[in-house]
Parts: sequence; C-alpha cells; structure tokens
Amino acid sequence: MVAAVRAGQSLRSVAREFQVSLPTVQRWVARAGTARLDRVAWADRAPIPHTRHRTAPAVEEHVLALRRTLRDESPLGEYGAAAIRQAWRRQWGARPALRTIGRILQRRGVLDGRRRVRTPPPPVGWYLPAVAQGAAELDSFDTIEDLVIEGGIPVEVLTGVSLHGGLVAAWPEAAVTTDVVLAALEAHWRAWGRPAYAQFDNDTRFQGPHQFQDAIGRVTRLCLSLDIVPVFAPVQEHGFQAAIEAFNGRWQAKVWHRFHHEARTALQARSARYVAAHRRRTAARQDGAPGRRPFPAAWQFDPRDPVRGRLVFLRRTTATGAAVLLGRTFAVDPHWVHRLVRCEVDLNAAMLRFYALRRREPTSQPLLREVSYTLPATRGPRVTSR
Repeated sequence: MVAAVRAGQSLRSVAREFQVSLPTVQRWVARAGTARLDRVAWADRAPIPHTRHRTAPAVEEHVLALRRTLRDESPLGEYGAAAIRQAWRRQWGARPALRTIGRILQRRGVLDGRRRVRTPPPPVGWYLPAVAQGAAELDSFDTIEDLVIEGGIPVEVLTGVSLHGGLVAAWPEAAVTTDVVLAALEAHWRAWGRPAYAQFDNDTRFQGPHQFQDAIGRVTRLCLSLDIVPVFAPVQEHGFQAAIEAFNGRWQAKVWHRFHHEARTALQARSARYVAAHRRRTAARQDGAPGRRPFPAAWQFDPRDPVRGRLVFLRRTTATGAAVLLGRTFAVDPHWVHRLVRCEVDLNAAMLRFYALRRREPTSQPLLREVSYTLPATRGPRVTSR
C-alpha cells in the first residue's frame, strides 16, 4: 500500500484496490514516513503507554512511616489512607493522591481490612437429617390472614408446599379454623400421598392450646395417626419457614393482587387455576422428589385415639440453656445458651431428646440430653432426667 502511494496513486484508490479503509492506508503511510520500506518497523505495537509512572520509593517509605506513627500515636487510632493524607499535608504540604496512598498500602501488604467470608447456606431441611439427605419429603403449611374483598368480605388462606417437590396448595376460606385445616390436609394427602414430615408454625390451630401443659392438638393427632411426623418451627427464627413464606408471597402477587375479586368463590376459582398451573410447571420436580406414601384406604380419624409416633419442636434455648415446649421448661445444656435445638418427643419410647443445631455445620447435630417423658392421658406426666 505504501509503495503504491509513493508510486503516485491516491490514498482512496489504494484503499479500494486493497479493500481496506482509508484510515488504514493513512496509518501505514504515516508509519513509513520517508524511510526506506525495508527499514520500517511494520510489527504491531502493544496498546500500552510508552512510559509508566510509579511513585518514588522514598515517597512509599514516608507513607509507611506515617502509617506506623499514626497507628502508635494517633489519638483517634486512625491510620488509613485518608489519615495518612491529612498528616502528609500538615507536614509537607504537597501530598500524593488518596488513591495513590491506597495503592502503596496495598502493594506493600499493610492493609488491615479483611474481605467478608461468605459461608454457603445449609441444604434445605437441614435441621431434619432425612429431609436434608433427600430421603424424605416435608410438607410445610401456613396461613395468610387479614385479606378483605371489597364490600367487607373477609378471607383467610391456608397454604402448603412440599420442600423437595414444590407441590403447592391453597385453600381460600372465610376463616381458617382447625376444622378447615383437618379437612384440607386429609383431602390433600388423599390426593397426593403422605409425606414423612409436616411442618407448621406454633399457631394454636396447628399445635393446639398453649395454656395447658402437655396439650396435643387435633392437627397433631391427625398427623400422628397417619404416621406423619409433625414439626413445629418458631415464627421468629429465620429460614425454617422460607419455602412456605415464599409461596405465600407468590400467591398474593399472582392471585390476590393481580385480579379484582367480586366474591370469595371467584377468588377460589382463580386460586385453583393458579395452583393447577403451578403443579403442571413443577411436575418434573415432583417426579424427582422423595416418594410419598399411599393414603391408607381404611383409615378414619378419631382424635380420642391414643397417640403414637414422634413430634419435633425446633426451639432456641434460654439464657440458662433450657427449652420450652409442651407448656413445660426442660433443662438442656447450661453451655448451649441462646442456641438452636431440635427437640424430638418419641412417644413410643417415652423419651424426649435434644439435639444441637448449627447452620454453619448442618451435618453435626450431637445429642445434648435425653429426658424420660410420658404423655399423660388425663394426669401430669412423669419426668425424670437421664
């Protein structure tokens, strides 16, 4: 290209001949200048500046000396880049830029700041080993309250979701009572099978009355009669109810706030369509979830039948290392204070066991204490320490 230009061709004609842009021809002609073509450096040049500026070593030593002095003698105890910059200005007037001081400190390895170490979250259902390992399914249930349709029509919604399969359910009613919960759970488990665990919060509609010691509610008795372990999680603890709370938010966004509902029946119809669509979308996830057991054909619920099986209470210990459940206070461990525990009430073995829970070490759940416990029929239980 340069030889053609020097032979008398125009820059544009050379660009058309070699099928390059005009600036390309201009750049190479300027690169060659008037030198012989065999003496021109045609190699590409690295896109870096020809000169690099670095702070003088003496300036770096002054910065480090100021940092040591401020660290030992500063009344405020501040010796970062901003404090060094101010001290430099007081002593010598002219000063390096704040970013330059920061680069010096970083290059010399004297920064005290530490990056936050983010630990991975525990697996879903980590507080129940069988659920965390994917060997058992857990259905979580909750309520949405204080909804009112225009005209003063009250609405409460019982919601449910399975932890592994994402199987959702929603029952909008005038009020969610214990009878509503019993009927909904029975119908749901008849249609989809029984999980290994059913999780609730400490609402009296689920757990039973709180004012009596050793009280077992009808929902708990329903679960135990179907060989389902009821799990009661405290509302104020973060994470245990995350799955059902997330579904509650989605249901309100996609059903309640999305449409104007004329009556409760219209809301129920829209909710049923949403739940059916959600189940279709998560069908593959449900297929890969732990198996659900078939519902017993000859089963009938009688809340007066003796209870057998296990109950699980998730609790945080008190300042003395005790746990409160079933209307009683049980001493757990004086060294395990304000910490999470899983309390398992084994009705078959007449035993109450307390396991330590750590989110950072979800697989380590050592047994803290065992207490002999017999659920009474009409009188108080016999409690002895072991």
